[in-house]
Amino acid sequence: MPKASHFGAWLLVGALGCIVEAPGGDKSPERARAVVAQVPPLSFQSGANLDGKVELVGGSIQPGKLGPGEQARVTVFFKVLDELDQDYTVFVHAEDADGRMERFNIDHRPASGGYLTTQWKKGETVKDEFFIALPPNYGARRLNIWIGLWEPVSDTRLRLSNPESVKNDGKNRILLAQVPIGG
Repeated sequence: MPKASHFGAWLLVGALGCIVEAPGGDKSPERARAVVAQVPPLSFQSGANLDGKVELVGGSIQPGKLGPGEQARVTVFFKVLDELDQDYTVFVHAEDADGRMERFNIDHRPASGGYLTTQWKKGETVKDEFFIALPPNYGARRLNIWIGLWEPVSDTRLRLSNPESVKNDGKNRILLAQVPIGG
């Protein structure tokens, strides 16, 4: 997998609060939180089948629009179709949709590292959450979020079995969503 860009330090995997200053008028934290709550989540469904082992069911991004210096919580759900014999990492690539800025890598172990893929049981659905934070000077208009499962020792990704059914790049990366960027 490629190394994280110099912007990678801005991408956080953890729990941090997001307060957006309300335009004009009342700038209190309570008012700012109310403005954030008004931005609806960006929900998505996928159905991407990874090697007949895992299905990326869908999830959400909250808030559904980001501004430079802001962050979003991404929630995805994986349905286990068959047990996995290797520990996979969830790879996440956040890229300028127009290809003008470097890629951010937000690779992580699923479920905050507390539930390795070799522990997943057939038939269950696993929830994974992570955060994407934009640098304050981020200038793109849209952010593509790509996802998949990757085994770092052998440097292999689980193969997308149904590429004709989901948006992908032909390299076993599934387009999770395209997030609008605006101030």
